[in-house]
Amino acid sequence: MSTLEIKDLYASVETKEGRKQILKGATLTVNSGETHAIMGPNGSGKSTLAYTLAGHPKYFVDSGEALLDGEDILKMTADERAKAGLFLAMQYPVEVPGVSMTNFLRTAKTEVDGKAPAIRTWSKELQDAMKNLRMDKKFASRSVNEGFSGGEKKRAEVLQLELLKPKFAIMDETDSGLDVDALRIVSEGVNRAKDNTGLGIMLITHYTRILKYIKPDIVHVFAGGKFVKTGGPELADELEETGYDQYLPEGSTESALA
Repeated sequence: MSTLEIKDLYASVETKEGRKQILKGATLTVNSGETHAIMGPNGSGKSTLAYTLAGHPKYFVDSGEALLDGEDILKMTADERAKAGLFLAMQYPVEVPGVSMTNFLRTAKTEVDGKAPAIRTWSKELQDAMKNLRMDKKFASRSVNEGFSGGEKKRAEVLQLELLKPKFAIMDETDSGLDVDALRIVSEGVNRAKDNTGLGIMLITHYTRILKYIKPDIVHVFAGGKFVKTGGPELADELEETGYDQYLPEGSTESALA
């Protein structure tokens, strides 16, 4: 059993107008095997939370802690956080020209585990995972995300998730840009990873459609840089009906669109 504890986290981002505080006291605990859906309006800080936890250099921690099994990951470099068991599936995965998917994945696996996987075992795991995600074998030799469609990039993210076996996965709008078939396949991959490893999931989304495939245990409303309400799966249905207006701070410039 592992635990990720976010304690009173405040964080800022550098803008053209200067540094702006986005996170304003975010507090959350996620345990192994739990799926937490994080919903909220545009501009509320959901992605800032994801990238701050992952160690993106654009974001600055003002105060607070993020403990993974008691160790403060905010004091770690981005690669150290990944080795500790934290995984981020980005909303807009980046292209890495000149680096094949095969080399990228095996290098990442070696870094996370501290040793290179056995070739025969690794090859079978890779082939099986790609088959489950309906990925053509040719993707293994292509450069990371280069020329991939939106759906292909998301499948590649879940492929990493399945092979690297982290303790916790932050999924930042994984459903963005996916058609119905791709959404189902990607969701199946996330569920499979959870079933096989017992990882904890923070699923950031605007919409309930992905929650039909990846069932949340707990749903949170995130607004004004912090968690403002927590409930069961029924809360997602409520948000679909009523929107986020009631949770927005007075005078907020956050979008009330779901």
